[in-house]
Amino acid sequence: MAGGWSNDGAVQEQIDSTIEDAVQRARSQLPSGESLTHCEVCDARIPEARRQAVPGVRLCVVCQGADDQQQKASAGYNRRGSKDSQLR
Repeated sequence: MAGGWSNDGAVQEQIDSTIEDAVQRARSQLPSGESLTHCEVCDARIPEARRQAVPGVRLCVVCQGADDQQQKASAGYNRRGSKDSQLR
């Protein structure tokens, strides 16, 4: 049920668009290409098991953990400014 100036499917369209953006962002961050033998941040050796498990890996486990923490800290920002995000 929409009210005001929005059409009937506006809320669902916003939800779908937010999910599509998140999926595209996640896919763009997937490693691709050949795995590195040394971390591109700290130059530590990347174990063979990690290189086989994650094709295209560019970071060692420690640097990947730090990168994941940074990504988590910036996640949750809704640039569309939905009412749901304003209630949190």
